[in-house]
Amino acid sequence: MNIPSQEESFRDSLTTVTQEGKRKWIYPKKPSGKLNTARSVLTYFLLAFLFGAPFIKINGHPFIIFNVLERHFIIFGIPFGPHDLHLFALTMIAFIVSIFLFTVVYGRLFCGWICPQTVFLEMIFRKIEYLIEGDANKQRALKISPWTTQKFFKKTTKQIIFFIISFFVANTFLSYIIGVDRLYQYINHSPSEHFTTFLAVMIFSGLFYFVFAYFREQACTLVCPYGRLQGVMLDQNSIVIHYDYKRGEPRGKIKKDAVNNLGDCIDCGLCIDVCPTGIDIRNGTQLECVNCTACIDACNDVMVKVQRPKGLIRYASKNGIETGRQKTFTPRAIGYTVVLFVLTILILFLLISRSEVELSILRSPGMLFQEQPDGKISNIYDVKIVNKSFNILPANLEIENIPSAEIKLIGKDLTVEPQGVTEAKFFVILPKSEIKFLKTPLKIAVRSNGKILDVIQTSFLGKVN
Repeated sequence: MNIPSQEESFRDSLTTVTQEGKRKWIYPKKPSGKLNTARSVLTYFLLAFLFGAPFIKINGHPFIIFNVLERHFIIFGIPFGPHDLHLFALTMIAFIVSIFLFTVVYGRLFCGWICPQTVFLEMIFRKIEYLIEGDANKQRALKISPWTTQKFFKKTTKQIIFFIISFFVANTFLSYIIGVDRLYQYINHSPSEHFTTFLAVMIFSGLFYFVFAYFREQACTLVCPYGRLQGVMLDQNSIVIHYDYKRGEPRGKIKKDAVNNLGDCIDCGLCIDVCPTGIDIRNGTQLECVNCTACIDACNDVMVKVQRPKGLIRYASKNGIETGRQKTFTPRAIGYTVVLFVLTILILFLLISRSEVELSILRSPGMLFQEQPDGKISNIYDVKIVNKSFNILPANLEIENIPSAEIKLIGKDLTVEPQGVTEAKFFVILPKSEIKFLKTPLKIAVRSNGKILDVIQTSFLGKVN
C-alpha cells in the first residue's frame, strides 16, 4: 500500500525486537469499545464450550473425544474410528479450504476472534495482568521500579495464577483425549501410578505457561504459519483492518484558530498503544496484525471526542479504501466457495448414509471347492464386520435362499467389540443335489439380536453333476 508522505522504515524491522536484536516487551493499553465487548461475549461462549464439552454426555458416552493414542474419536456424540479415515480426510480438506476462503475474503478474522492463542492471551492472561499490575503505564513503571514487597507480591501472584490456569488448561485438553471419568480417576490416584500421563500434563502446563506468560505475541509473529500464508493469500479485495489514509492524511494535531488543511487523523498514537503486537496500522497491512480490532475501538473513541466520523480505521479492503466501493466476492473467493460447498455436501451425505455396521463376505481367494463326506461340497469364505456403535455386537450367519445349506464357523464366535473389527473364516456346505451351475447364487444374512443387519449376495463354486 502506498501511503502519501509515509516513510517505509517500519518494513526493515520487527516492532518486538530492538536494533540490538533483543526482545522488546509490549505493554498494550487496555482496550475498550463495542468490538472489544463483542469479542469478549464470543470468548465467553468459546470458553464455556471448551471447558464444558468434556462433561457433556449422550447416552452415557462423551460428547467429544479425540483419543489419538487409542484411535478412538467421538465428535458431537457420533463415534468414529480408523475405518472412518475417509471422513476425517475430507473434513480436514474442507477445513483447510474454509481457512483459504475466509482469509481471501475476510483476512485474519480467525486470528482476532477465534484463535486459541488470541483468546487465551488477550481475554484471560492479559486481563489478569491488568487486574494485578494495572494498565500499560503502571506495568512499565512496575517493571523499572526497584524490588519491594509490593512488587514481589504482584509479580509472584501473577505468575502463580498464570501457572494454575495453564495447569487447568492442560488437564482440560487431557480430558478431550481420555475423557473426564478417567481423568478423575487419575486425579484421585498417586501421580506415580500414572507417571507418564502426569509428566505429559506437567510438560504441557509448562509449555502453556511459557507461551502465555513470556512468549506471547511472538507465537503469532514468529511461529504461526498462518501469518505467513496471509501474505500470499490476501489480495486487494480482501477485507482486513485498514487505515483510511485518503481521509486521514496528512495527519497532525488539532490547533485552535489555525487553518486546518489536515486529514482526520490527529496523530494521537492510541492505535499503536492498544496494539498487542506493537505495530502502527497506519503503515498498512502487516504480518504482525492479528485483526484484534483494538485499534478500531481506540480510533472510534477519539473520532467521537474530536467530533469527526467514525471508521477512520475499520474493516475494509485496499480497493474499498481507494474507490469507496467494496467488492467482496472475487472469482477466487467464488471458486473457494464452490469447492467448500461441494465438500460440505459430500461430507453431510457420507454422514447421513453412514451405518453403524459395515460388513463384507468374500470367497477366500485362490480356493476352489472341497469335497465333504455324505456327498457334500464346501467353500471357504472370509467375513469382516466393523462395529461403529458403542454396543457389543453379537452376529451369526444364515443362508437365506438354500434351506439345506450349512454354515460352520472356523474359530471363535462372531462377537464384535464397540468400535472394533472382527475377521473370521467359515465354511458354506451344500449337498451336491443343490448344485445346478458352476456358480450357485448365495444370499447370506448377517443377524444380530434377531435383527438382520445386511444380506450379502455372493456365489458358491462347485462341480456340476
